[in-house]
Amino acid sequence: MSIIIPFVLIAVIGGLLGFGLAIADSKLSVKKDEKLTEMENSMPNANCGGCGFAGCSAYAEAVFNHKAEIGLCAPGGNDLAQKMSQIMGIKTEVMEKKVAHVFCSAVPSNVGKDFDYNGLEDCNAATILFKGEKKCKEGCIGFGSCMKVCPEGAIKRTPEGKIYVDVSLCIGCGKCTKACPLQVIRMIPASQKYTVDCNSHEKGPNLRKYCETGCIGCGICEKKCPGSGFTVTSFLASYSEKDSTKEAAQQALACCPRKVIKEV
Repeated sequence: MSIIIPFVLIAVIGGLLGFGLAIADSKLSVKKDEKLTEMENSMPNANCGGCGFAGCSAYAEAVFNHKAEIGLCAPGGNDLAQKMSQIMGIKTEVMEKKVAHVFCSAVPSNVGKDFDYNGLEDCNAATILFKGEKKCKEGCIGFGSCMKVCPEGAIKRTPEGKIYVDVSLCIGCGKCTKACPLQVIRMIPASQKYTVDCNSHEKGPNLRKYCETGCIGCGICEKKCPGSGFTVTSFLASYSEKDSTKEAAQQALACCPRKVIKEV
């Protein structure tokens, strides 16, 4: 009997403390605003950090307190932006989904090297030493720092070593763009049809010496295909969807001598 009494006393004390905590919680708790709760329940819960906040709940709270703009959540996209606008009672423009794209078509076998890098397999570390081992100082380093930060595993590598983005998995958080030291990987509208998969502004004759696939700035896409949406600036072609017609863009795709224009 003497052994049982201490256990009973501990159980009674525990029960009283628990009851006291329950009462304190009900009396002292701060109730969340219904709007904030509704926004938190609408979030995709990706917690990718692409919005610049610690997580989805933190972003929802920032919007509720008018400390952040609506439309910063890439995974939620336009549907979430419109939902948050409705909850907050304000109007927001239609948000277009964006995905990451690697602006480099080279693989290790068709780009020359200045030296053999044997350090840490990290793009940021590699660029400290003469911007990497490759002769092209504006192309993909290839060590996959972008792959390591992608929360959805959307960035992959081909058997030949080329890094690319699987757009079906990309949520548009933009983490990869921050991880790339040379800004080779950038965000583009998900609806975009064509890209110029090169990031180098090197003059054509020089680029030919070390890269088999880079843009040489020849201007054929711009000169021979008016209305294609392609223009050349500082020896590198770029594409504008709003200035493009399908027929002209297809013609530019076929005319590119280096086949650096790609259909997404």
